[in-house]
Parts: sequence; C-alpha cells; structure tokens
Amino acid sequence: MTLRDYAIRYGFIVLLFGLIAYFAIAADGFVSPQSAVFIFQSVAITGVLALGVTATLVVGGFDLSIGSVATSAMMAAAYVMVVLEQNVVVAVVVCLLIGAIVGLINGWLIVYMRVPDLLATLGMMFLLVGLQRIPTEGRSIATGMTMPDGSVANGKFADAFLALGRHRFDFFIPNLIPVSVVVLIVLAVLIWFFLEYTRFGRMMYAVGSNERAAELAGAPVKAYKIWAYVISGVFASIGGILLAARLGRGDIASGNNLLLDAVAAALIGYAVLGAAKPNAFGTAVGALFVGILLQGLTMMNAPYYTQDFVKGVVLVVALVFTFALSGRGRR
Repeated sequence: MTLRDYAIRYGFIVLLFGLIAYFAIAADGFVSPQSAVFIFQSVAITGVLALGVTATLVVGGFDLSIGSVATSAMMAAAYVMVVLEQNVVVAVVVCLLIGAIVGLINGWLIVYMRVPDLLATLGMMFLLVGLQRIPTEGRSIATGMTMPDGSVANGKFADAFLALGRHRFDFFIPNLIPVSVVVLIVLAVLIWFFLEYTRFGRMMYAVGSNERAAELAGAPVKAYKIWAYVISGVFASIGGILLAARLGRGDIASGNNLLLDAVAAALIGYAVLGAAKPNAFGTAVGALFVGILLQGLTMMNAPYYTQDFVKGVVLVVALVFTFALSGRGRR
C-alpha cells in the first residue's frame, strides 16, 4: 500500500483519535464520565437518523425529510400520551406508522411520480413542519397545557416511555450508558448485517451503483428504492421517540439541527476505513465524531455560531479523503 492508500484508509480514524487527544488537553473535564454521557446522548439520536439516511444513499437517493419526521414523531408521541391520554404502546406504534407512511409517500413520489429525491423529500419536510404545528397552533406539548379549544391536557408521559431517553446502564461506573445508545448499537448492527450480508442489502447497493444494470438483471428496482425510504422514515421516527423520551415534552423547536448533524454523520461515513460508499459502520463512527466535536467545542466555550462552520470544514475534509484522493489513486 502507498502512503496515499494508508491516508485514505486510516486518515479519518487518526483524525478521530487526534480530536479526542486535543480536547482531552484543551478542554477541562472532557475526559470524564459526565462528558461521556453527554456525547453518548447526542450521538444516539443523530446516529439513528443517520443510519436511515444511509439506507437511501445506498440506493442512490437522499432523504431531506428525516429531521421533520423525527420532530413529527416526537410531537405525535407527546400528543398521544399527554392530550389523548393513551399508553406507551399506542404512542410508539403511532410514531412508527408516521415514519413508515412518510417513507412510503417519499418513495412513491420519487419512483412513480419521477420527482427528484431532493425535491420530493424537501417538499415533505416543509409539509411536516407545518402539519406538526396545527393540532396545538404551534405550541409545545406538556402536561397541564391549555389546548386551542380551551380544554386542559391532563395526560402525562409514561415512566416506561421516559426510560427510553433517561435511563442509563452501569458500565464500569454507574449510570454511564443511556438506553438510547443501546438502541443505536442494536440498530447499527442490524442495518450493517442487512446491507452487507443479505441478498436484499446487496441488491440495494447494486441499485445505487447502476440502476439500469440492476433492472436488466431482473431486480425489482422500484421496490428496493421505496423500501429504502421506508427504512429511513422508520429510523427517523425512532429518533423522534428517543428525543421525546429524553425531553419529556413535545418541544416544537428541539429538532432543528437533527437533519444537518445526521447528514454530516452519514457523509463522513464514506471516509471511514476508505469505504468510499455509504455504510452503517462508517455512519456510526461519523455520528460519534460529530458528538465528540460538538461536546469538545461546547466545553471550550466556542460560540454556537461557529459549530456548524467547524462541522462543515470536517465534512469537506472527509469527502476530499474519500473522493478526490481515492479518485486520483484510481486514475
């Protein structure tokens, strides 16, 4: 292997450990259990959404609606339990159905209506942003709130539901690993195995690599693409469930940065171990990188408006490693 090959394959991992070492020195308290918990919590929701984006990238698509799907699921969970006073099972099922239906509509628009994926999912994003505000006239949902019709919402979040976002497992030290991180790990392993070792997953890669060739080989290309968006929608709704469980309310503005962070994690995943393709392992590492970066900048008191700039720089560097260097090597 040449030096360039090593840089492409291991450069991002070196960058990740270098970032950890830098923040450990420059930010007081970065290497602490409390900091680890904050990183894990931020990584979990971002990572789940990013895994959904990865599924659409595999088939050559892209889903811009994941942030609004997650926020809609969060608002739906709050509405079902606080306003309708239903149990946790009903709330979770409603959220998952929202994700699946939105994914199905996105896939239908893209595959059968031939709307470009960016335009279809962008339109869905705006539709959901407006729709989730209608039941409460744009207000967040919490126990005791007054509804538009004058009634009072007396329901509350079930303890079992809140545990999804707040309970922590012991790992060497007490209360270190949040439940949401376990959910992320399980989903990451499942989607990794699905994409890498099942016929369905390999055919999704084939569709993304050369849709026409896959169609000539007899693959049901349209079905694979639709399923990719359904997976993305369901994963986004799971992220919304975890967010609602962590906040304990339906906060209308809490999902503003979910889309950017999830997309950054998914695209950074291209650079991990020189994969040069969307992959679940790289996406999980990308989410961890974003979480470490934001936690470190926050602990160094970096202005909030610089964080997106730094994330953009990191993303550009990662994509240069992935495409420019590897492309030059192939030529």
